Amino acid sequence: MKFCAVICEYNPFHNGHRYQLAEARARSGCDKMLCIMSGNFTQRGEPAVFDKYTRARHAVENGADAVLELPAAFAVAPAELFARGAVHILASIPSVTALAFGCESGAKEDFMKTARATLAESKQFRAALKENMKDGTSYIRARNAALLASGADVDEALLTSPNNILGTEYCRAILAENAAIEPLPIPRVGGGYADTALFKDFSSATALRAAMRDGSRKAKKALKGNLPGEVYRAALAFSPIGWEKAVLCALLAADPARTAKCPDCAEGLENRIRSMTRTNPDFQAMLEKVVSKRYTAARVRRVLMQNFLGLERENVLEWARTPLYVRTLAVKKEGAEETLAALGAGSFPLVARKSDYALLKKEALACFDTDVRANEMYNVLSGRHTGEFETLFV
Repeated sequence: MKFCAVICEYNPFHNGHRYQLAEARARSGCDKMLCIMSGNFTQRGEPAVFDKYTRARHAVENGADAVLELPAAFAVAPAELFARGAVHILASIPSVTALAFGCESGAKEDFMKTARATLAESKQFRAALKENMKDGTSYIRARNAALLASGADVDEALLTSPNNILGTEYCRAILAENAAIEPLPIPRVGGGYADTALFKDFSSATALRAAMRDGSRKAKKALKGNLPGEVYRAALAFSPIGWEKAVLCALLAADPARTAKCPDCAEGLENRIRSMTRTNPDFQAMLEKVVSKRYTAARVRRVLMQNFLGLERENVLEWARTPLYVRTLAVKKEGAEETLAALGAGSFPLVARKSDYALLKKEALACFDTDVRANEMYNVLSGRHTGEFETLFV
């Protein structure tokens, strides 16, 4: 049996995701679709609009055969660690033979060529990278600028367009893991990444989250055209999660030296955020003061969420190198026994029920404990209870 994997957030699951799953199944020729999905917190540094079990169920109802949880440590990390953590887990499962991802442009060979170029690191490249990072610029931005400046023979669009950047990171991770996984880029349809415009049937998740918060008749009509039926019904009952004050209080209560260890922190960014928070206690006002050409809003939110969850860069890097676990959130009932057997045949233990927790070793246990803490915090923020050792059979 062969799995085609997708690394995702499904925040929320929409028509574009359903299209991608169907295309990936057809193009890969694989027997089953496997999703590895961020849990209750996302790479934007925010809580997901629906809890991880709800989103996992939506995925299985619309084309996935199983949904794994991407550990919180990677879910709220910058792109290189987000990709590395997900591929690290997928590479441990022998049945995973393909990885599908959305892209703005480029073929498989283009992505692999660009990924290899980023790993080559000539003397000129390393010097340019060091210079580019002096002012706190993120690693990926600094690395891509250094690569282009070095005259490397790569497609610039793969280093500058949002989904292409992530696709390149997936290919870098595949090479770093020496994984027998074939990249499968699938062109996006409809709204682009972070596109705020609402389209008839293929809008971006960014636009759909805004429509969910809007709640007007026009917004509901747009949601109905863009979301599968069960997701649409959940969206009608959506209520925003208040989280901003919690992360600001956690920042002010934390030792700045600890915040400085967060994966996205650099060049005293923690001090800038603390200073702006003290004088601008409103979250949005603080964000507008901190955001700059170097520091995007998503990066600032991630620092706050990483601090809130107690994440440190060295730990996340270590977890991306050591044996972890394969944590199931939802599995399609039809063929579930075969699916679970394949997921459990890899080098990382399968965690499908509470008793499986005992299988985890030291580093994996520390990573999983972060997932448990993240789940508990999401429950408090949302006012709802979701279990931690459950696997849904849909």
